[in-house]
This record gives sequence, C-alpha cells and structure tokens, in this order.
Amino acid sequence: MSKKVPFKTTLEVRDACLCLHVQRAARALGRRFDEALRPVGLTNGQFSLLMSLNRPQPPALAPVAQLLAMDRTTLTAALKPLQRDGLVSVEVDPDDRRSRLLRLTDDGHAVLNRALPIWRSTHAAIEAELTTVTADAMRAALMQLS
Repeated sequence: MSKKVPFKTTLEVRDACLCLHVQRAARALGRRFDEALRPVGLTNGQFSLLMSLNRPQPPALAPVAQLLAMDRTTLTAALKPLQRDGLVSVEVDPDDRRSRLLRLTDDGHAVLNRALPIWRSTHAAIEAELTTVTADAMRAALMQLS
C-alpha cells in the first residue's frame, strides 16, 4: 500500500514552488493583456509572435521558436490564424528551399501599430502595481531562469 503525501507537503509546495508562482503570474498577466488587446483582435501570444517578426529581415522558424520558447510545431500552429487573417506570410527561403521565412504583411504591421499603445499603457499600469520589487529586478530574475 502506498503512503499518502501529507497535506502539509501540499501547503509547502503551494507556498514555495517557483514554477507554480510563475505559471499563476503568467496566466494572470496573459488574461490582462488578452483583455487589453481584444479591441485590435489579438491575444497576448499573437502580439508577442507578431512583435517577434518585426525585424529588418524576415526570420526563419527556428530563431522565432527559440525566442518565444516554443517548439517548431507549436509555432507553426500559432502562425496559422495569423496567416489566415493576412497578418503574416510564410515564404520559401530563396537561399534554402527547405526553409521558410516569416514576414509581417502590411496588415500585420498595421495591427501592431494599433496594438502597441495598448501594450504600452497596460504594461505601464502593471509595472506601477509592483510595490515589493522593481520591474527591472523581476525581468532580470526571470531571464536568469529562462
């Protein structure tokens, strides 16, 4: 017969688990940005993906997936609605026909331009709510983990 994990262990994990706290914070922040970006028709994930494509040269899948901490399959799935909506195009790399380049369309740039002030104001409001840590310290700590 297996031994049950004591409830006090559940409380220990609830109170101490960095992963749990980061996941909860990420979900709460995600909901907030989803709500804020709804008027321009984007989710927070779509905003981040579009912003990751805003580069002087269209990137390939791999560096975008790495930046967003996604595998290529998940990135490909996330791109489909953006392609369908005409915000992103996926093109064959002329230097390597096996590779694909991701390009923001004119509509993609336009929606980013509409979303950016919303992101900035939402972001500033969230940073203003931080009272026990600076936003820079939080970013630095999260970057150490990623």
